[in-house]
Amino acid sequence: MQRDDTRLQQCGLLFAAMEPSPELEEEFQHWYDTEHFPERRDTPGFLTAARFVCIDGWPRYLAMYDLADIGVLGGPDYARIAVDNYSHWTGRIVARVWGQYRAAARQIHPGGQLLGASGNAARLVVWRFRGLAEHDAATIVEGLRRIYADQPETAQLRVFAAEQPDGTDCLGIVELHAPWTPPAGAVAALGAAKRRLDAVNTYVRYERRWPGTYPKGT
Repeated sequence: MQRDDTRLQQCGLLFAAMEPSPELEEEFQHWYDTEHFPERRDTPGFLTAARFVCIDGWPRYLAMYDLADIGVLGGPDYARIAVDNYSHWTGRIVARVWGQYRAAARQIHPGGQLLGASGNAARLVVWRFRGLAEHDAATIVEGLRRIYADQPETAQLRVFAAEQPDGTDCLGIVELHAPWTPPAGAVAALGAAKRRLDAVNTYVRYERRWPGTYPKGT
Protein backbone atom coordinates (compact mmCIF):
# COMPACT_ATOMS: atom_id res chain seq x y z
CA MET A 1 0.00 0.00 0.00
CA GLN A 2 1.43 3.41 -0.97
CA ARG A 3 -0.13 6.84 -1.01
CA ASP A 4 0.52 9.87 -3.16
CA ASP A 5 1.42 12.17 -0.24
CA THR A 6 4.26 14.62 -0.83
CA ARG A 7 7.48 13.18 0.55
CA LEU A 8 9.85 15.20 2.66
CA GLN A 9 13.60 14.99 2.11
CA GLN A 10 14.20 12.80 5.16
CA CYS A 11 11.42 10.29 5.64
CA GLY A 12 10.79 8.42 8.84
CA LEU A 13 10.07 4.76 9.52
CA LEU A 14 8.10 2.82 12.10
CA PHE A 15 9.53 -0.71 12.28
CA ALA A 16 7.89 -3.36 14.46
CA ALA A 17 8.91 -7.03 14.70
CA MET A 18 7.39 -9.63 16.99
CA GLU A 19 6.15 -13.21 17.23
CA PRO A 20 3.07 -14.58 18.98
CA SER A 21 3.14 -17.67 21.13
CA PRO A 22 1.70 -20.69 19.27
CA GLU A 23 -1.61 -20.60 21.13
CA LEU A 24 -2.01 -16.89 20.24
CA GLU A 25 -1.21 -17.20 16.52
CA GLU A 26 -4.72 -17.09 15.05
CA GLU A 27 -5.93 -14.27 17.29
CA PHE A 28 -2.68 -12.35 16.70
CA GLN A 29 -3.23 -12.36 12.93
CA HIS A 30 -6.87 -11.35 13.29
CA TRP A 31 -5.94 -8.49 15.64
CA TYR A 32 -3.14 -7.27 13.37
CA ASP A 33 -5.20 -7.45 10.18
CA THR A 34 -8.43 -5.98 11.47
CA GLU A 35 -7.35 -3.45 14.13
CA HIS A 36 -3.66 -2.71 14.68
CA PHE A 37 -2.44 -2.52 11.07
CA PRO A 38 -5.42 -0.55 9.65
CA GLU A 39 -5.20 2.00 12.50
CA ARG A 40 -1.63 2.85 11.54
CA ARG A 41 -2.08 2.56 7.79
CA ASP A 42 -4.90 5.11 7.88
CA THR A 43 -3.19 7.65 10.16
CA PRO A 44 -2.18 10.94 8.48
CA GLY A 45 1.55 11.07 7.81
CA PHE A 46 1.85 7.30 7.30
CA LEU A 47 2.86 6.99 3.63
CA THR A 48 3.20 3.22 3.19
CA ALA A 49 2.17 0.20 5.21
CA ALA A 50 3.27 -3.40 4.71
CA ARG A 51 3.54 -6.66 6.64
CA PHE A 52 6.20 -9.34 6.13
CA VAL A 53 6.94 -12.91 7.22
CA CYS A 54 10.49 -13.91 8.13
CA ILE A 55 11.79 -16.92 6.18
CA ASP A 56 15.33 -16.75 7.53
CA GLY A 57 15.83 -15.30 11.00
CA TRP A 58 13.62 -14.33 13.95
CA PRO A 59 11.12 -13.03 15.06
CA ARG A 60 8.64 -14.16 12.43
CA TYR A 61 6.48 -11.08 11.74
CA LEU A 62 7.43 -7.57 10.68
CA ALA A 63 5.35 -4.49 9.99
CA MET A 64 6.91 -1.41 8.37
CA TYR A 65 5.42 2.02 7.83
CA ASP A 66 7.13 4.85 5.93
CA LEU A 67 6.40 8.21 7.55
CA ALA A 68 6.39 11.73 6.13
CA ASP A 69 8.92 12.38 8.89
CA ILE A 70 9.64 10.92 12.31
CA GLY A 71 7.72 13.74 13.97
CA VAL A 72 4.49 12.06 12.87
CA LEU A 73 4.90 9.71 15.85
CA GLY A 74 4.78 12.66 18.23
CA GLY A 75 1.69 14.21 16.66
CA PRO A 76 -1.95 14.21 17.77
CA ASP A 77 -3.17 11.86 15.06
CA TYR A 78 -0.83 9.07 16.12
CA ALA A 79 -1.44 9.81 19.81
CA ARG A 80 -5.06 8.74 19.34
CA ILE A 81 -3.94 5.14 18.68
CA ALA A 82 -0.59 5.05 20.53
CA VAL A 83 0.36 3.51 23.87
CA ASP A 84 -1.77 5.68 26.16
CA ASN A 85 -4.79 4.99 23.97
CA TYR A 86 -4.27 1.33 23.14
CA SER A 87 -7.47 -0.67 22.95
CA HIS A 88 -7.96 -3.41 25.52
CA TRP A 89 -7.36 -5.94 22.74
CA THR A 90 -4.06 -4.32 21.75
CA GLY A 91 -2.85 -4.20 25.33
CA ARG A 92 -3.64 -7.87 25.83
CA ILE A 93 -1.92 -9.03 22.63
CA VAL A 94 1.20 -6.87 22.98
CA ALA A 95 1.76 -8.20 26.49
CA ARG A 96 1.90 -11.77 25.12
CA VAL A 97 4.26 -11.57 22.14
CA TRP A 98 7.90 -12.67 21.96
CA GLY A 99 10.97 -11.01 20.49
CA GLN A 100 9.36 -7.60 20.24
CA TYR A 101 11.59 -4.99 18.58
CA ARG A 102 10.33 -1.51 17.74
CA ALA A 103 12.25 1.31 16.09
CA ALA A 104 11.20 4.85 15.18
CA ALA A 105 13.87 5.82 12.68
CA ARG A 106 15.13 8.51 10.30
CA GLN A 107 16.08 7.59 6.75
CA ILE A 108 19.76 8.53 6.46
CA HIS A 109 20.25 6.97 3.01
CA PRO A 110 19.13 8.03 0.49
CA GLY A 111 16.76 10.24 2.49
CA GLY A 112 13.31 10.24 0.93
CA GLN A 113 12.66 6.92 -0.78
CA LEU A 114 9.57 4.88 0.04
CA LEU A 115 9.12 1.13 0.13
CA GLY A 116 8.53 -0.21 -3.37
CA ALA A 117 9.85 2.88 -5.15
CA SER A 118 11.80 0.65 -7.56
CA GLY A 119 9.01 -1.87 -8.13
CA ASN A 120 8.01 -5.10 -6.49
CA ALA A 121 10.51 -7.08 -4.45
CA ALA A 122 10.60 -10.85 -4.00
CA ARG A 123 12.67 -10.55 -0.83
CA LEU A 124 13.30 -7.97 1.88
CA VAL A 125 16.58 -8.27 3.80
CA VAL A 126 17.04 -6.37 7.08
CA TRP A 127 20.48 -5.80 8.61
CA ARG A 128 20.26 -4.58 12.21
CA PHE A 129 23.15 -2.91 14.03
CA ARG A 130 22.93 -2.07 17.74
CA GLY A 131 24.74 0.48 19.89
CA LEU A 132 26.42 2.49 17.12
CA ALA A 133 29.64 4.37 17.73
CA GLU A 134 30.02 7.94 16.46
CA HIS A 135 31.06 7.21 12.86
CA ASP A 136 29.43 3.80 12.39
CA ALA A 137 26.39 5.02 10.47
CA ALA A 138 28.42 6.37 7.55
CA THR A 139 30.50 3.20 7.48
CA ILE A 140 27.36 1.04 7.42
CA VAL A 141 25.85 3.01 4.54
CA GLU A 142 29.02 2.70 2.49
CA GLY A 143 29.49 -0.97 3.37
CA LEU A 144 25.95 -1.96 2.41
CA ARG A 145 26.25 0.02 -0.81
CA ARG A 146 29.41 -1.91 -1.67
CA ILE A 147 27.62 -5.20 -1.00
CA TYR A 148 24.34 -4.48 -2.80
CA ALA A 149 24.41 -1.41 -5.05
CA ASP A 150 25.85 -3.02 -8.20
CA GLN A 151 23.86 -6.25 -8.02
CA PRO A 152 21.11 -6.62 -10.65
CA GLU A 153 18.93 -8.32 -8.03
CA THR A 154 18.91 -5.19 -5.86
CA ALA A 155 15.80 -3.07 -6.26
CA GLN A 156 16.55 -0.57 -3.52
CA LEU A 157 18.76 -0.03 -0.48
CA ARG A 158 17.67 2.24 2.35
CA VAL A 159 19.36 2.86 5.70
CA PHE A 160 17.71 4.21 8.86
CA ALA A 161 18.99 5.39 12.24
CA ALA A 162 16.90 4.98 15.39
CA GLU A 163 17.53 6.46 18.82
CA GLN A 164 16.86 3.74 21.40
CA PRO A 165 17.00 3.85 25.21
CA ASP A 166 20.38 2.05 25.16
CA GLY A 167 21.96 3.92 22.22
CA THR A 168 21.59 4.32 18.47
CA ASP A 169 20.51 1.45 16.21
CA CYS A 170 20.87 1.27 12.45
CA LEU A 171 18.61 -0.65 10.05
CA GLY A 172 19.73 -1.49 6.53
CA ILE A 173 16.66 -2.44 4.49
CA VAL A 174 17.34 -4.09 1.14
CA GLU A 175 14.60 -4.81 -1.40
CA LEU A 176 15.57 -7.55 -3.86
CA HIS A 177 13.91 -8.24 -7.20
CA ALA A 178 15.03 -11.86 -6.82
CA PRO A 179 16.69 -13.87 -4.03
CA TRP A 180 20.40 -13.15 -3.72
CA THR A 181 22.92 -13.94 -1.01
CA PRO A 182 26.13 -11.89 -0.63
CA PRO A 183 29.30 -13.90 -1.23
CA ALA A 184 31.38 -15.20 1.66
CA GLY A 185 33.43 -12.42 3.21
CA ALA A 186 31.13 -9.61 2.05
CA VAL A 187 30.70 -8.46 5.65
CA ALA A 188 34.28 -7.14 5.51
CA ALA A 189 32.86 -4.17 3.59
CA LEU A 190 31.38 -2.97 6.89
CA GLY A 191 34.78 -2.53 8.50
CA ALA A 192 34.71 -2.10 12.27
CA ALA A 193 30.93 -1.52 12.17
CA LYS A 194 30.41 -5.25 11.67
CA ARG A 195 30.97 -5.59 15.42
CA ARG A 196 27.63 -3.82 15.87
CA LEU A 197 25.71 -6.25 13.64
CA ASP A 198 23.30 -8.45 15.58
CA ALA A 199 20.72 -9.66 13.04
CA VAL A 200 20.33 -10.29 9.31
CA ASN A 201 16.78 -11.43 8.52
CA THR A 202 15.10 -12.24 5.20
CA TYR A 203 11.39 -11.63 4.64
CA VAL A 204 8.63 -12.12 2.09
CA ARG A 205 5.36 -10.20 1.90
CA TYR A 206 2.65 -11.35 4.28
CA GLU A 207 -0.65 -12.28 2.67
CA ARG A 208 -3.77 -13.54 4.43
CA ARG A 209 -6.21 -15.83 2.69
CA TRP A 210 -9.59 -14.63 3.88
CA PRO A 211 -12.53 -17.04 4.21
CA GLY A 212 -14.28 -17.42 0.84
CA THR A 213 -11.27 -16.28 -1.18
CA TYR A 214 -11.10 -19.67 -2.86
CA PRO A 215 -14.64 -21.07 -3.02
CA LYS A 216 -15.19 -24.79 -3.22
CA GLY A 217 -14.75 -26.16 -6.71
CA THR A 218 -11.97 -23.72 -7.71
